[in-house]
Amino acid sequence: MYDCIIIGSGPGGLSAALNLKTYRKDFIWFGSKDLSDKVMKAEKIANYPGLPEMSGTKFLERLQAHMENAGLEITEKTVTNVVYSGGRFMVLADNEFYEAKTVILAIGVVAAKLMEGEERLLGKGVSYCATCDGMLYAGKRIAVVCNAPKFEHEVEYLADLASEVLYYPTFESRVERENVTISRDVPTKIQGEKRVTSVTLQSKTTVPVDGVFCLRNAIVPTKLIPGIRVEDAHVVVDRQMATNLPGCFAAGDCTGRPYQFAKAVGEGNVAAHGVISFLAT
Repeated sequence: MYDCIIIGSGPGGLSAALNLKTYRKDFIWFGSKDLSDKVMKAEKIANYPGLPEMSGTKFLERLQAHMENAGLEITEKTVTNVVYSGGRFMVLADNEFYEAKTVILAIGVVAAKLMEGEERLLGKGVSYCATCDGMLYAGKRIAVVCNAPKFEHEVEYLADLASEVLYYPTFESRVERENVTISRDVPTKIQGEKRVTSVTLQSKTTVPVDGVFCLRNAIVPTKLIPGIRVEDAHVVVDRQMATNLPGCFAAGDCTGRPYQFAKAVGEGNVAAHGVISFLAT
């Protein structure tokens, strides 16, 4: 069992990892080795003390260098579920379970609004994890909504299983498969009673499907970890970055505005010290 599991590799996650490493805690860090698309896309960072007028690309290089110098490693698996039970956390990442005494959520925010019917049909044809649920759709017709190129390997995986994949990326896709149809239309509604039966597109077209995979950079907190308290789609925390679940802490954009790197780094630091104090009790 780990002392802590960190979920998210933006500035908040890195700050937490650096502090837990300093205090020699046993932890695993889930995220992307590229760290943060948000940082990379920043044109100019003007409000981070000591780093005036720095581009996002240059800032990202410094974050990566610090991570490497500290000997930190990121596990590139997608976390899709966190269960709190009996004073411990069970974290599901790419169909494997990891156990920890504490968790730090540095998961960012879901920029896109959930589709109508998405929440109601989660687990009834709607999935956030290709490797977890892909086999359920072998030989079937599915829709895939994706907002980041890093998930395209999961689209390829689904294409190996499904008979037909209707693919709706928000970027220029590199997937080339005979059974994958790429569309620039946008799904706005998922339909079905007991299970998914179709998706409705922005063009008002309704397309029959057996399932829908939503591959996004972030998962709504209440879907990731049931029972966590949120307000206005943000995780509620106290001054120690502790949530309502004992041993669960949060940092960065997922805790609310302002969505700034300096805030995320500070909160990651505080969350790590919250974990250290919690483990000492």
